[in-house]
Amino acid sequence: MDTITVQHVMDSMDAVIDTVLKNEGYFCELDSAAGDGDFGSSLAKGFRGLRSKWESLNKDDIGAFMRSCGMIIMEKCGGASGPIWGTALMQAGRYAKGKKRVDLKELSELFQSMVNGVQKIGGASLGDKTLLDALIPATESLRDSALEHEGMLLALRKCVKAAENGAESTREIAAKKGRASYLGDRSIGYYDAGAKAIAVIFADVLEKYFAKGVVYDPNENVGL
Repeated sequence: MDTITVQHVMDSMDAVIDTVLKNEGYFCELDSAAGDGDFGSSLAKGFRGLRSKWESLNKDDIGAFMRSCGMIIMEKCGGASGPIWGTALMQAGRYAKGKKRVDLKELSELFQSMVNGVQKIGGASLGDKTLLDALIPATESLRDSALEHEGMLLALRKCVKAAENGAESTREIAAKKGRASYLGDRSIGYYDAGAKAIAVIFADVLEKYFAKGVVYDPNENVGL
């Protein structure tokens, strides 16, 4: 598995929808500690809408598919989730315009385009207790794996681990953006719901790759 194809991206998004819907209550619970408590339901509303429009999505290439997903999320998600998650997907779509497959280096650049989109919308940075605290480490992990010419599956495992570690780190920092920022130091000790959602989603997507029977090099150290 040296490249990610349109089908891989479609399978991944299908897994994302399943994960978001399955964890709607859990994500709301996470958000209730320092936010409105509606993050899970807002996200689920958008991804439920995405599933309902699945047959009409443009699947010609990776970029077209991700852009069409982003437009629906932008429209259907409530609160701040629509602009943030929708922009991330649409920026990824712009990067991957016309691409039928991407290699590891291109995948890291696609992730970077999502980071850039989220930062442009929300003005957040690493350490502000937002989803970027999971997304940025995951992106950096993919970039480093590409520089080391690692195999795709090993790179994806490392990416998931980086996202999980990043989400875990949000428990130790005070929120600087969004509603949680009003709590200041009182937000310490709680996860950022968006960062935790990224980690959970990435882990579930990787599990779907295994479930699809992806062949991988048994000599690769994937047991991180």
